[in-house]
Amino acid sequence: MDKVSSREILESIAHGLNDWRKLAQPLAARYRAADRGAGAAFVGAVAQASIVAGHDVPDIRLGPGLVDVSLYSVDETGARWITPKDLELARVISGLAREHGLTAAPDEVTQLEIALDTADDTAAGPFWAALLTGDADNTVYDTVFDPTNRVPSVWFQRTDAHETPRQRWHMDLWLAPEAARTRIRAAVAAGGTVVDDSHSPSYTVLADMEGNRVCVCTAAERD
Repeated sequence: MDKVSSREILESIAHGLNDWRKLAQPLAARYRAADRGAGAAFVGAVAQASIVAGHDVPDIRLGPGLVDVSLYSVDETGARWITPKDLELARVISGLAREHGLTAAPDEVTQLEIALDTADDTAAGPFWAALLTGDADNTVYDTVFDPTNRVPSVWFQRTDAHETPRQRWHMDLWLAPEAARTRIRAAVAAGGTVVDDSHSPSYTVLADMEGNRVCVCTAAERD
């Protein structure tokens, strides 16, 4: 599979794909529709264009006044990557959005991943894959993916073995780079604290009032 690096994706976004943002795995866009008919027609057009391009139909969510589109390709192991084919389809979808009178809202795209600290993801992975997706084989490298995207992905953050209790679960909230700083300020204003921003804008660690941690992640400054 011809994979595109995060750096190349960000360059493509800066040079013509400004409707889109790179999240943990997918290339994502949100479009605002003036009416339900326009949104539904756009979804049909995207599905048809995907078939014509020989691409799987993207993950699409049609809601009141909005359409979310998520693009990625799946390799033989089940891993999710962005390829040149995805970038080309993204350009086509952006054109279809304009034709149907939809407006891009790239700063609103969001992906939630759940992360678990573990010293042995090969032991923990099958359990969580079976529980969350119904199939213990839905583990790819260090991540559990539901092929139909019913639940968020779960990735295993490698750590030394340790005794419980300690916080082992945390959320990774993936945002558009331009939205992260505003969201962090809002969380701090609501009582949270910044634990570590030394890797910002790639990720910033926050904590709530009881010390529970969460990472705000973006594709910025990643390879």
